[in-house]
Amino acid sequence: QVRLVESGGGLVQPGGSLRLSCAASERTFSTYVMAWFRQAPGKEREFVASIRWSGDNTYYADSVKGRFTISRNNANDTVLLQMDSLKPGDTAVYYCAARPGIVAYRTTREYDVWGQGTQVTVSS
Repeated sequence: QVRLVESGGGLVQPGGSLRLSCAASERTFSTYVMAWFRQAPGKEREFVASIRWSGDNTYYADSVKGRFTISRNNANDTVLLQMDSLKPGDTAVYYCAARPGIVAYRTTREYDVWGQGTQVTVSS
């Protein structure tokens, strides 16, 4: 089964940018739908963005649309989340998730594999 490892989190000021990376362990990565979720303290884990295997179809939560960009590189088994114009409300642990198939669901229960998470803190 594919394993996921996130990196790139940290502390950034409001209006700043961060890029998260998720590395997959298996060559079958290219057949998976990949997604990013986040969980703030005291809140449920929520959908952020997803991307189908081809990279041509991307989906975003309304709260991040226009500020975040998801992309993938099947040649080196990675998926990226470029986060611009960050706000304090974006503070959360960000998780990479994967599921086989072609449907890019937005709910946590549809994803089989999860990374360990990376902390993103937006604060002045």
